[in-house]
Amino acid sequence: MRQSQLFTRTVKELPKDETSYNAQALIRAGFIDKVAAGVYSYLPLGKRVLDKICRLIRKEMDEIGGQEILMSALIPKENMEASGRWAAFDVLFRLNGGDNGDNKEYALGATHEEIVSPLAKKFIYSYKDLPFGVYQIQTKFRNEKRAKAGLLRGREFLMKDLYSFHTDQADLDAYYEKATAAYKKIYQRLGLGDITYLTYAAGGTFSKYSHEFQTVTPAGEDSIYICEKCSNKVAVNKEIIAEQNACPLCGNKKLTEKKAIEVGNIFKLGTKFSAPFHISYKDSAGQENTPVMGCYGMGPSRIMGAIVEIHHDDKGIIWPESIAPFKIHLLSLNENEAATRIYVELSLAGFEVLYDDRELSAGEKFADADLIGCPYRLVVSKKTLSADSVEIKRRSAAAGSLVKIKDLASKLK
Repeated sequence: MRQSQLFTRTVKELPKDETSYNAQALIRAGFIDKVAAGVYSYLPLGKRVLDKICRLIRKEMDEIGGQEILMSALIPKENMEASGRWAAFDVLFRLNGGDNGDNKEYALGATHEEIVSPLAKKFIYSYKDLPFGVYQIQTKFRNEKRAKAGLLRGREFLMKDLYSFHTDQADLDAYYEKATAAYKKIYQRLGLGDITYLTYAAGGTFSKYSHEFQTVTPAGEDSIYICEKCSNKVAVNKEIIAEQNACPLCGNKKLTEKKAIEVGNIFKLGTKFSAPFHISYKDSAGQENTPVMGCYGMGPSRIMGAIVEIHHDDKGIIWPESIAPFKIHLLSLNENEAATRIYVELSLAGFEVLYDDRELSAGEKFADADLIGCPYRLVVSKKTLSADSVEIKRRSAAAGSLVKIKDLASKLK
């Protein structure tokens, strides 16, 4: 991508009410645009990052047998009433059919148990139809009262929600462990693995605990209590610490308090949603039974904001290579002919390159490159060309080095 042709550009002016670092940096770097409190548009650079996060999530959901679907964003009132959540869910956006003859009421989807349950009912007849899991990545809507944390707390946000259906609790428990392992792999690949904790939270309807995945950062809105004795990164959230004041696994009472961002959650739902929608299957003896369910949530847009809060310096964002908008930011300092040849060669070799061919000063180009945060910066200048080289610098490094042009592709690989 030639930067001169990029739809957006970096900006200096920020919305006055935007206080979170993630939103400030992403707006300044041209990744997102603020529409309203908690509502953002994703621009070309931001969409590339978001798509890569979703790609990583999809891979792991597919690995554990999830099948991707896309459910309706509008949820009829009667579906929400069947579960008892039309009146109880206080952040729902509610609307009606208006003047077109449709007098029904709807909610914009905040979560999708009330759609997936009656959907699954149409395809479950016997125990042979179970287990299965379906997931979607879709925009969700919640009328958050405190939408002031950028992508960390939005009124409109992207969510991956997986729902699994099982014959019994043992089968659900086994799948729950597989989903937990898949989540850990995702966070590792996103550059968050070492600071993300499986956090015990208040139990779901049919289990003692539910679980959150909490990523430690001073920018976090949540407080978690980390067990330093457990080797598998375990913590307890603030609500349950008041009840137990100890690690649920080892009983250790010396827990360390940290601020964190919730980047995922998983629940054993039991029959909370399968029973109200009268889902049943026949077991091997021909008896009718109600399947048990699990749900597994992860917010790609929230993760994007969390990564920016964690991976940055005073100059801008430092994207993990797995989700960076481009691997390479190529800067031409008045040497567009040579830089263009390098751009074409690297692109043909399969590298993702953002090529800054704009007529700007070196200082402006360096500042934009640091703000945007691609993993590698390449500089083509009169000085580097005199040595048949380009300067290569990791975004996270203090200084760069010269690499011969002929060796550049192999070095980057």
